[in-house]
Amino acid sequence: MKDIRLHGVTESCIEYYAMVAGTDAHQRYFFNIVQGEGDELRFFSPGNEFILGRDGVSYQGNGGSFCEYMFGVDQPIADLAKGDVINRLVVYGGRYDQENATLRFSDLTAGSQSYEKIFFEGNAVCNYFFFVQTERIGGLLHKQQEEIVKLLGKGIKRSLAVGDGIDNAIIAEIFALLDDTRGQLFLFKLINQRHQEYRQAFESLYLINKKISDEDFASLASLAARYGIDRYQQERIRIDVMYKHPDNKRIVDEYKNILIACNRKGEINKLENARLTRLKTLSVRNKIPGALFYTLDEMLKKDKKLVDLEESDYISETRQILEGIFLSERQIENSINREDLLKLLGAKKLAAENRDHTFEEILLDASKACDEKIRDGADMSILEGFSSIITYFDRYDSTSSIINQLAFMENVRTSEEMLRSLLGNKREFDALKPGFFEELFTRGILENKYLGNYGRKKVASLVRGLRLIEEQRLATTALVEQLRAIDEEERISLTLLEHVRERIRNFYSKYATKADQESLKREVTEELRHKKLIDGEIPDHLFHETILTIKKEAIYIHNLLPNIIANRDIALREDFLENSGLDRFYVEELEREFYELNDLDMEELYQIRKGFN
Repeated sequence: MKDIRLHGVTESCIEYYAMVAGTDAHQRYFFNIVQGEGDELRFFSPGNEFILGRDGVSYQGNGGSFCEYMFGVDQPIADLAKGDVINRLVVYGGRYDQENATLRFSDLTAGSQSYEKIFFEGNAVCNYFFFVQTERIGGLLHKQQEEIVKLLGKGIKRSLAVGDGIDNAIIAEIFALLDDTRGQLFLFKLINQRHQEYRQAFESLYLINKKISDEDFASLASLAARYGIDRYQQERIRIDVMYKHPDNKRIVDEYKNILIACNRKGEINKLENARLTRLKTLSVRNKIPGALFYTLDEMLKKDKKLVDLEESDYISETRQILEGIFLSERQIENSINREDLLKLLGAKKLAAENRDHTFEEILLDASKACDEKIRDGADMSILEGFSSIITYFDRYDSTSSIINQLAFMENVRTSEEMLRSLLGNKREFDALKPGFFEELFTRGILENKYLGNYGRKKVASLVRGLRLIEEQRLATTALVEQLRAIDEEERISLTLLEHVRERIRNFYSKYATKADQESLKREVTEELRHKKLIDGEIPDHLFHETILTIKKEAIYIHNLLPNIIANRDIALREDFLENSGLDRFYVEELEREFYELNDLDMEELYQIRKGFN
């Protein structure tokens, strides 16, 4: 006979297996029932004791506890950084000395723990306790505990049998480490039946297709409520089950391995950070809880030097997506999806706005890497994924060029072919996300402080017109006519402003009265007709707007600008720019002329424009 076992369940639904193995185990009397308020079950050997009570356990002597690590259990960095350490080992009276990075042991090994604490700090479902009787371990308790760690620690912390709950294998492994034919092992296995039932229920539902229906989740919630399982324990159990799914485990272990390598060298570079972020993105696709990664980050990324990571978030995101394309070589499914395209196009937009060439450099590097992978025999799906990105980037460049020309350039000739191209691209971008076309191309432009009045009119008309065309409420030709009409009005307005300002400077010191303005209008009309710049009459509203613009110009140049310069009053300048209706480019040209005319320091003008530091 090798061992003897006692199996039972406490009143609090904690199932236990008490085992004594070793020399003459069947002849030993190793337990008794302690009568009293709430019967207790006491297991003992000379100098050692383990008591199972109604609400918890108590112990004294040598030994400790062990269990399989779960996410949610505080895992020492030393364990986490070793890929083969999968179990938690605690010896009574032991503590870790942070300052000296060593274990310290005490003779004060007696203690107690509630079942709630055991399954909270250890494994949520199954935990082991033990003590040993052997001639190889003797002397004071702190010496015994130190010797137990030396003899058993490495083996127990790496044993696959612990997580699998194979008691015979655990006993055999420990006896092999003790290497004492006359030794005895006292092993106590505690199982939280309620947590176990919840785990089995979740596992049976999740492992089928990696998702839980609302109806099934409601039944799980009902089970948890009936058994009083708190949310934290539910989450830990679910995460542990999901982590062990083969598809999930590949991603999480890849993440962990990268972090372990970074931890060992004490730093994380751009490439490693990109791959870590990409794996997090893949985890979302695979419905892997972020808590799996938060725990690893907290333990392994903490206090690590980030090397060359002083780059914008959008550049980092671009890097992680494009670098992540090649994670498939590790059997991780990593196709480019809609969310990736949305992020990449958003990053391209920001790179263009910031004139950041790093984006194009990353794209070029990815293109080279893709070519090399295909040349070396990689799956063609890599090329297909990369090609889809390039196609969207080409659409972006074409659309951005057209809209920016309309917004910021004069005399842009709009054609039906141009609008058809925009409509086709709009459909593709909006298919990624409703309203994405406007988010990428027009919303930011309409918020641009340098967008002129006519540029704003053209962009707003374009947005409205494209929407109406899609709704079949407007013809493409009609939108072309609208944009050309705005462009023609802009041309006349600019021409008018130039000639009216020139006439006022040379011939009219005053133009406030209606008679003066009518006379001025007649003369300018005649001049513009003579130069063949217009055919008919000058529209009244354009003439009045021109006069108003010149008045605002005079107020700014003669009254406000000298005050802004003298008092360094940047707020006054911004107030005028926001409320005058004058184009910012136009005002800045007036400022430049004022500084040159008065021979002022141009550097001061640049300081005004960016705000005094």
